[in-house]
Amino acid sequence: MAESIKYEIRVTAETQYLADQSDPQDGRYVFAYNITIRNTGTIAAQLISRHWVITDAESHVQEVRGLGVVGHQPLLKPDESFEYTSGCVLTTPVGTMRGSFQMTAEDGAQFEASVAEFTLAMPRVLH
Repeated sequence: MAESIKYEIRVTAETQYLADQSDPQDGRYVFAYNITIRNTGTIAAQLISRHWVITDAESHVQEVRGLGVVGHQPLLKPDESFEYTSGCVLTTPVGTMRGSFQMTAEDGAQFEASVAEFTLAMPRVLH
């Protein structure tokens, strides 16, 4: 068994602009993001903490770090997934998020699951 797939987590993101919570005249753009974390490796692993880098269209960066996600530190066996929804507020109608989850495998190994950059955008702002 190849060592590279022993510790492998796949993360996907879907986003939604929340018009009812946003106020563009006041520079408040609210987004929800739905994250799915799937253990595609061969060993169970627990999500310990998260790190997000949120960047708005004016290159202002917010970093968010904390234990777990939405109050959970899920233990994922091979092929199990965990899904959650959270949100963020930007001062511009477009931005990006990227980050990582810090994981601990059942054998004690620690590793990072990267989250590729994804876009937060008010509808009809990007082509």
